[in-house]
Amino acid sequence: MRRDPKQGVYMIGVVAMRYNIHPQTLRLYEREGLLRPSRTEGKTRLYSDEDLERLEFILSLVRDLGVNLAGVEVVLDLRNRMHQMRDEMGRALESMEQRMRAAGLDPGESHAPVKSTGLVKLTPKGLVKRS
Repeated sequence: MRRDPKQGVYMIGVVAMRYNIHPQTLRLYEREGLLRPSRTEGKTRLYSDEDLERLEFILSLVRDLGVNLAGVEVVLDLRNRMHQMRDEMGRALESMEQRMRAAGLDPGESHAPVKSTGLVKLTPKGLVKRS
């Protein structure tokens, strides 16, 4: 049976021992909004595999690169925005391919021949007219 990657499976003590950090560090990361573990009805933190991947990334930034928590927040935000943009681009590309197929075109084919523009190219030796 496959486990849901978001399902909480590790308690704070296990995570702290596994990554050789103090449980207060995990609590600080949560207070700062860097980690968001799920909670049981009794308020016990449960860290999922997804949370552990995020923690590993945070620890890599902090330990290996010396990034402070404010910097970690910026990097995580940029990383999240990059993933969102990638997803948006994927949806836009899929939509364009569907429109091309509906118009009877193959999206994998190049349809327009490349023509010379008559532009010039600047090289280290000077201007060279493109043929």
